[in-house]
Order: sequence, then structure tokens, then C-alpha cells
Amino acid sequence: MSTQTPTRRSRRWIEDWRPEDPDFWEAGGRRVARRNLIWSIFAEHLGFSVWLIWSVSSAFLVATGFDYTPQQLFLLVALPNLVGSLLRLPYTFAVPKFGGRNWTMASAALLLIPTLGFAYAVQRPETPYWVFCLIAATAGLGGGNFASSMANINFFYPSAKKGAALGLNAAGGNLGVSLIQLFLPVIVGGAGIFGLVKASEGGIDLQRAAWVYAGLAIVATLAAYFFMDNLSTAKSSPREQLQVVRKRQTWIMAFLYIGTFGSFIGYSAAMPLLIKLNFWVPEPAPLGTGIYFAYFAFLGALVGSATRPFGGWLADRLGGAKVTLGAFAAMVVFTLAVLWTLMQLTPNPTADPAIASANQSWFPWFLGFFLCVFAATGIGNGSTYKMIPAIWRTEAERATPAGTPERTAALLAGTKQASAAIGVIGAVGAIGGFLIPMAFSAPWVADPMSATKGAFLVFTVFYVVCGAVTWAVYLRRPAEVRSQSLAGAGI
Repeated sequence: MSTQTPTRRSRRWIEDWRPEDPDFWEAGGRRVARRNLIWSIFAEHLGFSVWLIWSVSSAFLVATGFDYTPQQLFLLVALPNLVGSLLRLPYTFAVPKFGGRNWTMASAALLLIPTLGFAYAVQRPETPYWVFCLIAATAGLGGGNFASSMANINFFYPSAKKGAALGLNAAGGNLGVSLIQLFLPVIVGGAGIFGLVKASEGGIDLQRAAWVYAGLAIVATLAAYFFMDNLSTAKSSPREQLQVVRKRQTWIMAFLYIGTFGSFIGYSAAMPLLIKLNFWVPEPAPLGTGIYFAYFAFLGALVGSATRPFGGWLADRLGGAKVTLGAFAAMVVFTLAVLWTLMQLTPNPTADPAIASANQSWFPWFLGFFLCVFAATGIGNGSTYKMIPAIWRTEAERATPAGTPERTAALLAGTKQASAAIGVIGAVGAIGGFLIPMAFSAPWVADPMSATKGAFLVFTVFYVVCGAVTWAVYLRRPAEVRSQSLAGAGI
């Protein structure tokens, strides 16, 4: 008779892990999985905050003595997203290689590099722009944490609970974007919180945020050491994991994930500058007298993070493909609505107060529609990450007879491949976080407002294509291929 509780090879490694066994799960597996999920969320949350620290701090740089153009500021915002997307693949492979606990410790400690570099640079207005770009790029280390965290948690949960677990893990991490955008202005003294906390009268000290997050990186490292586990059953070689790049489904899902997560992270990174550049206010203004970006920049990421587990929950009940298609449909509608509000604005290169006041009257519409876009990206993020393990599980079940050792082995291999696919898909999807800020700062368009309008139009067309692909691959059921189509599997 097999053991019904997790068997440990040592304090740091769990040898026997069978989450699909209901008795094993109830006897102790659930408790262990929940503990690892909690501390994974904390470390990933911190990684996201560091990853997006430049998204809001860049809007303060001019006020602290750095003379940068909008295009230069958008590049500082975009670079961490590019590096973070590229790091997601090796970070995914690191979990089976070194263990989820061990890599969480290492990845949390690596966050000291971008935080301490940030603290050094922002205190010196003479710092060359290229040095700022290099330091901003190291913030991408935080972006890699998402892939390793998701790959790790995927091993801990049974298939029936993966949607909710991965949704919570991702949402907790995504929430780091919102909180850094909410609290950084308070920490550095650049703004209060809707008048509840007063802005500092001593000026803006951006380095304070770096010290806070460097300290939290140390806390996350220690928490992973004391409270997380490695799974021996999650071990695999990079060669085994790289097999997923040959699969058509990997690249289809990566394309869709550009539309969901790429939009979430790209819009989150760009939102502070979008508000500042398009709804100009010369100084921090009390609520009701102007639009100050620090009061509102965090809301988009907050909404997108909050709706992500809801998307996973919906996908568990309705099917990931249906929910994903609905998310893209909503993104098309509300992106067009955002574009409509921007069409009402008057370009204001001279910062004329009368024009600024007229433009600000459209801000509630812009914000409301933009938050609906964020909500749709969050739902789509949750549903797409439910689809990934479901696709690999379905293929494993179709290839092997039920109740056989071959089925058990195929399901384990499918879980490993799904975790690897999560890394590849996450890496490709996160590139949207680089492309979106760059689209808003298109150097061939002299007027930033015109560049913004053109970018939203392109994004709308892209979401239409993403919706069409979702329907054609995962929902359409042509008679001649119905037996083999994934549409019939409830992905």
C-alpha cells in the first residue's frame, strides 16, 4: 500500500508527490501545496514590483533633475519588459534543474542587483542616459520570477485545481505592479494617497523605494529557505523541456498570451506616462483640480490583477477557450472606446492651461474604459493559463489507455511539458510589455498623442486576430476533424 502523505528525502526535498491521488491530496498534499503557493506569491509579487519600478519612477525623473524626452522615458519603461521576457525561458528551466525552493531563493536574491543599482543612479543627475538604460534593463530580473513561479506551482496542484491555483499565483504577482505604482510615489515623497497621506515637503527621494525593495528581497530569500519545498518528481532536463518548442500548440498559445498578458504588462508599464503626457498638469494637484498620474496609475494593474483569478475560476467551469474568446471580444470593444476618448483630446504641446482643462474633462471616460481593458486582460490571463495544462493533459489522455501505467507516465510527462510550455509562452507573451510602450513612443511620429492613437488602433486589430485564432483552433468543430480537434475536449 502506498504512502498517503508526502514523503521527504530531506527537509528540502519531497520525494513522493501525487496530487492527482485524492487520498494523498487530502492527507497532507493540500496543506503543503498551499504553503508553497503562499510564499511563491510573495516572492513573485516582489519580482513584479521590481520589474515595474521604472514604470512610475520614470515619471518623476524630470522633476528630480533629469532632462529626458518622452521617447527616452518610454524606453526606460520598456527595457525591463524586454529583458524580463527573455529571462522567462531560462527561469522556467531552472525549476526542474535546481528545484522550486532553491530557485525561488536565488531569484529573490538577484533582485538586489536592480534595486541597489536604482538607488545609486537616481541620486546622481549626472548619470549618463546609457547607464540608466543598463540599470533599468536589470529590473527585468524581476520579470523572470513569474515564469519560474508558475512552472513550480504547476507541479504542486492537481489538474482540477490548476486554474484557480495558477490564477491566484499569477494575480498575487501581478498585484505587485499595482502596489509599486501606488506606494512608490508615497515612499519617495512625490504624492500622497488621495489626500489621506500627505506628500513629503522635503522633495522627491527616489532611492527610498530602492532601499525598501532591497530589504524585501532579503525577506523573500529567507522565507523561501524556511518555508518552501523542492519536488523530486519535478526534475527534468532542458532537452526534455525544449521539446515543447516543436509543438504547434506552444506557439499558438504564445501568440494569444501576447494579447492578454503582453497587454496587461505593457499597459501597466505605460499608464503613468500616458496619463502624464495626455492629461497634462504642471504640478501635483489636489483631487478635483487636475489629473495627477500618481493618483490613478496603479488602478489598471490593480483591476487586471484582481480579475485574473476570476478568469481562472471561469475557465475551470466554462472552459478556457470560451473565456479567452470573450476576453478578446471585450478588449476589442473597450480599446475602441479608449481610442474614442483620445480622439476628443486637443494636442497641447505648449501646455496651455485652458486646453489642459478641456482635455481633463475626458479623463473619467478614458480611465473607465481603460480599466475595462485591464479587467479583460486579467480574465484572459487566467483563462489562457488554464488552457495550457489542459491541452497537454488532453493530448496525454488521447495517446494512452485509461487506468494503465502508460497513462500515469504520460500524465506526469504532460505536466512537465506543460510547465516548460508555460515558460516559453510566458516569455513570448511578455514581449508585449516591450512592444506596447515602444508603440506609444513611436519615433517616426512627432506628436505623442498621435502616436498613442495609432498604437491603440493597431492593438484593436491585433485583438480581433487573437479572437479569430482562439475560435478557429479551440472552438470551431469542423465535421472532418471533429475526432482530433481540441475544440471537442473542452480546453
